[in-house]
Amino acid sequence: MIDAHHHLWDLSAVSYPWLEDKSKKRFFGDPTPIQKNYLIQDFKKDCKPHGFNASIHIQVGAKEPAKEAIWVDDIIKNHPDWNMKQVVFCDLTKSEMRLEMEKFEILPSVAGVRQILSRAPGKEAGSILLDNIASPIVLQNLKTLSKLGDSFDLQLIPEVMKQASLLFEKVPELKVALCHAGSPHDRTIEGINYWQKALKSLSSLSNVTCKISGLGMFKNNWTIEDFRPIIETCLDQFGSERCMFGSNFPVDSLWASFDEIYDGFKNITAEMSQNEIKCLFHDNAVKYYNPI
Repeated sequence: MIDAHHHLWDLSAVSYPWLEDKSKKRFFGDPTPIQKNYLIQDFKKDCKPHGFNASIHIQVGAKEPAKEAIWVDDIIKNHPDWNMKQVVFCDLTKSEMRLEMEKFEILPSVAGVRQILSRAPGKEAGSILLDNIASPIVLQNLKTLSKLGDSFDLQLIPEVMKQASLLFEKVPELKVALCHAGSPHDRTIEGINYWQKALKSLSSLSNVTCKISGLGMFKNNWTIEDFRPIIETCLDQFGSERCMFGSNFPVDSLWASFDEIYDGFKNITAEMSQNEIKCLFHDNAVKYYNPI
């Protein structure tokens, strides 16, 4: 099986400002318990008991993105028993993005790019990419990613889904992975209804795949039933052939163990066919990121 969304960090090897700032809370809460090293050995210990043997590492706010990418690539080389690809950071608002990507292309582990549009409501609702979403440079850079054979990991909140869909419908050849099910931050009935309607603007695009991940970030004290409408909506709108499981570890370890998250998914998807389960936990990640 493949975990399509997780992070690793070694604070002595790569600088992460948000992990080093001990006084600042994040949109998902207090990061203090995870402000320490989380290495490949730790990740394997969490997920291997459930049959996972491959994964996708997602960039996570390094001060020097290229340094993080090289560090991850070295991990992959030193752990041949674990199949892993990585998604790196690159600024799509820059005209020299192609030159930046050429630096990453020499790393065989690089499969795509993530630049966050919007993390959460309030102070983290905006970004330089969101401010420039209508820029011809951004559109051209997305087309360049596609030509290079890379994908784009899309993280945003429901309020900007329609705006984003107008951009991504212009690059139908680009593989787009929606992170964290589109961050349904409002878990009231009204909030879930709003997210479900907004999500249709992206699920209607055949080049968009949905990563069901990070569900604990906006509902820290969750139960299986809290996750059920989100997981079932994603599967209904995208189909099992366009959804992937992601743990978002170690961030989601703030609220649950890997065992609890995986068991929750198993419970909610118990009525799915074996083929659909295989798509969700393996085949779609292979098609999308090709980690194996």
